[in-house]
Amino acid sequence: MKYIALSHRQCVKIKDIPVLPYGAFLHQNSSLPHDERYHCVSYFACPEEGRFRFICCMADDKEGVVMVSSCVDACSNPLPSFTAVHASFHLFEREIHENFGIPYLDHPWLKPVRSGNYPFFRIGGESLHEIGVGPIHAGVIEPGYFRFTCDGERILHLEIQLGFQHRGVESLMIKKKHTNQRILLAESIAGDSTVGHCTAFAAAWESLCDYHTPYPLLWTRALALELERIAMHTADLSAMCGDIAYQLGNAVYGRLRTPVINFFQLWTGNRFARTLIRPACLFHPFTGSLSDRLARLLTDFEHDFTPMGNFLFNMPVALSRFEKTGTVGLNSALEIGTTGMAARSSGLQRDIRFSHPDEIYRTLHHRPLLYETGDVLARTRLRHDETLQSIGHIRQLLRTPPPAENLEHQLSPAATDSFALSLTEGWRGEICHCLLTGSDGHPVCYKITDPSFHNWMALALAVRNNPISDFPICNKSFNLSYCGVDL
Repeated sequence: MKYIALSHRQCVKIKDIPVLPYGAFLHQNSSLPHDERYHCVSYFACPEEGRFRFICCMADDKEGVVMVSSCVDACSNPLPSFTAVHASFHLFEREIHENFGIPYLDHPWLKPVRSGNYPFFRIGGESLHEIGVGPIHAGVIEPGYFRFTCDGERILHLEIQLGFQHRGVESLMIKKKHTNQRILLAESIAGDSTVGHCTAFAAAWESLCDYHTPYPLLWTRALALELERIAMHTADLSAMCGDIAYQLGNAVYGRLRTPVINFFQLWTGNRFARTLIRPACLFHPFTGSLSDRLARLLTDFEHDFTPMGNFLFNMPVALSRFEKTGTVGLNSALEIGTTGMAARSSGLQRDIRFSHPDEIYRTLHHRPLLYETGDVLARTRLRHDETLQSIGHIRQLLRTPPPAENLEHQLSPAATDSFALSLTEGWRGEICHCLLTGSDGHPVCYKITDPSFHNWMALALAVRNNPISDFPICNKSFNLSYCGVDL
């Protein structure tokens, strides 16, 4: 095998990434995910002087490294697909095909990812009917379209089409010339994952500038990540209670989320923690008074959160809606390459805080929580239990706070002709940012992989053979990001 093994926050020269013939490149990478310890964190193509440079980044979750290899090909002839060997590559190759027109010989589902003229799968039969949902959803959900094929009330097939807005975040990352402009874009990738995406961007950029991230920045980012996890898990628990008409749970969890995001407002001036994460900078130091305030908040939060969970998970009406609904088994989770909560609820141990930790998470001795049933109940319990786990992590962090002072370091110029990669465990799952620079140190390619990119297929599989009335609770149990895929 030919690859370069990187830590998840490391920069190397592009010339140091092994270049393989396409056949060897395909065989090496597509064979790895058959072993549970490996999965693809990013696979993309970049135009390069009339050819295309393919870069594949495979995580080794046992050794805690990312195995990076490449292939340079003119693509004058159709290529054999990775997807024909392992289904987890299907969306990566569909995106490459859509962006650059690269043809594949044997991709089983070669459809566009972001297209207004989408060829939906059709099933014939007099007893079957189709139901369309979207592209405009209630409230402030981003655009997304769902096409169900049903036999009576039973869902036979769900196909999901995203990408209506064509936001162009990745291309803007290249066009913008200043780091501050790029961090503002990172804050807007997915509004409910501001901390996650900003942490991934900052880590990638700092490694590109040969900056050793100091303890105060790592500590602040870990604290903010766990607070974001608490806020979003609690919000989802509220929404899931609402979907089964359990109004007490809907109200209590909704109320509990509010002081958490309001704490971000107190700390940073923004309820979603915008302006908190900046490369080599900290403009919102964590003071002693903030520490005292957060400690009281967590005590009050837990006082109501724990008994509410006891009520919810011992209520027959709730269990009848959650249990054995929307099931994704371990084999399916492996085959489609799920990450984060979607993986852990099916018994698949995928958690960057454990497999590729920075020094903060090593000191926290984080261990992933796993459920094996892969149903709505597992995803609901996982949110509840991870919230309590995050509270424990935050209490441990509060014992060793950094000095409460601003920090602002001047970064060295970004490395030229280089490749940088970072991984962060957001509340949905792993976030991956990759970038390549040119001879002037500016990005020539920027690739963002949101956890939803890995996990939308899990929702499509979960609803099969379920009544369509269970779709809302299945959908909310994943709560994937539309805009996180529309890049």
